[in-house]
Amino acid sequence: MEADERSTLDVVDDQAVTAEVPARRAVEKHTRPSRWMHWINFPLIFIMIWSGLRIYWANDVYRIGWGDWTLFEFFPDWVYDKLQLDRKLAKGIAFHMTFGWLFAVNGVAFGTYLAVSGQWRRILPERGWMRDSLRVAAHDLRLTKKAPPSQSFYNAAQRVTYTLVILLGGLALLTGFAIFKPTQLSLLTTVLGGYETARFIHFWTAMAFLVFFVIHILQVLRAGWSNFASMVTGYELVTADSDVAESETGDETEGAGDDG
Repeated sequence: MEADERSTLDVVDDQAVTAEVPARRAVEKHTRPSRWMHWINFPLIFIMIWSGLRIYWANDVYRIGWGDWTLFEFFPDWVYDKLQLDRKLAKGIAFHMTFGWLFAVNGVAFGTYLAVSGQWRRILPERGWMRDSLRVAAHDLRLTKKAPPSQSFYNAAQRVTYTLVILLGGLALLTGFAIFKPTQLSLLTTVLGGYETARFIHFWTAMAFLVFFVIHILQVLRAGWSNFASMVTGYELVTADSDVAESETGDETEGAGDDG
């Protein structure tokens, strides 16, 4: 009798434990082409910024200030010393020119993929993007506890950011060509306002990439391991009964994207 009661209790306990652990399933979140081009672009951007700073060291003219007053100059000597960027102009040019072509090819490939596959719909901002982006930013900065509006796959702030990054990539290439071959590409250089203006735009585009690079890494760390793993494997583990955000390869369902 006691054995029967003990068996019954064991079955009940097993059922309780099973009920407490929700079933999980893998959902495809990122397609293989997007993952490949993302991970190729990651080191390329780093190398382009690093080598570009070595070139900029030879003529570092930009600063934040007014008239003779300077708040900050790009860059103080200690920055060059710490990062060992000084007196390596030739190596900087060699790396910048070599990996610049790889950056261009990867960028064109990614743009073509977005256009052909229809993935651009998941990146372009939707109606009300400014209002929704401010809500997402306020929530991420913990200025409000109110959850941002649900979005399909990427939230509003991510859509705006990724669209701007793609445009910045194109602008970096155009201005880069203009200051690389100002005579041969004189029309392009003229359209961009001349050599000095093109160089000015190119520099601040690189600074925008640097800011994005840092924020993107911080956002990835904030989103957690599952989000990072999904960009490596392409899949994300979710509870079987949860609403899944729109995957790049599946149909659209409502959910908020959390990756950085």
